[in-house]
Amino acid sequence: MAGWSSEIGDDLHPVTVLGEAICLFRAENGDYIGLEDACPHRKLPLTKGRRKGDTVECGYHGLTFDCAGQCVWAPGGGRIPSSAKVRAYPCHEKYGLVWIWMGNPALADPADIFEIENYDNPGWGINRGAAMALDCNYLLMCDNLLDPSHVAWVHEGSFGQSATRDTPLRVTKTDDGVIVHRWMMDVEPAPFYKKVIGFEGNCDRKQHYEVRYPGHAIIRAIFTPAGTGGEDGPLHEDTFIMDSFNFMTPVSESETRYYWFQLRNIRPDDEDLSKLMSEDVRKAFEEDRAVLSEVQKGMSSKTSPHIDLPIDAGPLRFRRQLQAMINEEAQVDAQMAD
Repeated sequence: MAGWSSEIGDDLHPVTVLGEAICLFRAENGDYIGLEDACPHRKLPLTKGRRKGDTVECGYHGLTFDCAGQCVWAPGGGRIPSSAKVRAYPCHEKYGLVWIWMGNPALADPADIFEIENYDNPGWGINRGAAMALDCNYLLMCDNLLDPSHVAWVHEGSFGQSATRDTPLRVTKTDDGVIVHRWMMDVEPAPFYKKVIGFEGNCDRKQHYEVRYPGHAIIRAIFTPAGTGGEDGPLHEDTFIMDSFNFMTPVSESETRYYWFQLRNIRPDDEDLSKLMSEDVRKAFEEDRAVLSEVQKGMSSKTSPHIDLPIDAGPLRFRRQLQAMINEEAQVDAQMAD
């Protein structure tokens, strides 16, 4: 994700993705444009220049680039050098986010953006918040989002409850990611969910933590009256479902930009509820941010090996498969270069 579509408009908008500086803007036809944020002449960022229609003019010597990154004007009146161009990144808007393709432009396919069930369902409400800057590698956030157990300690006052400490986890590897989930039966609802579920008493609760390659997470929370949950059978009519969508964009080796929103199956037009949920969810994510910042420091400066526990099975599977995919892609790139 390069950004929320609402924050990228006519002005030149700088972002960094995978260590690459990018100039973003919205073209006159509504398309989102991503260009390398460095004029090839003296490397002044294009975001320090100015828009001229659907071209970008460098603020140093006026070299002007079109939406494909090709220089269409240069000072001096002579022939424009063939090397006067910047890289163009394919972009696509969906779900209120601008998605960017960082690889070979010929392989960019918006159809690869996964479908989000109920996004346009009028019976479901939505809440979202501003992107968060995390001082950690994106894989540490992926670990976090494949770890239902951490909520017992990090989110004790929001998502956590006693059953989240030791109820066994089930790990499933899929074609596009890893799922860690569990049902906790006849338990007291966690503090955050007590505010929103529509029934009294204990509940059966499902934690479904799923991360898809390379860094998109779906966290599904299901709360149904005690005695009505479990793997089989239909859910109770009062069941509360919250689907949390989380997107990790690596900025650098130790920085991540984190986008998120939630869909819920109740009170779709209740703006007060949406505001409450956004505020409470952001507070919980701030707890994650504080922990992961320290984890990044600890892992970067460790003087003894770290250990893994049985609860780390999901994150470890995810990391192994992702690394295999990275290795395979690197091998293909090397063969093409030869």
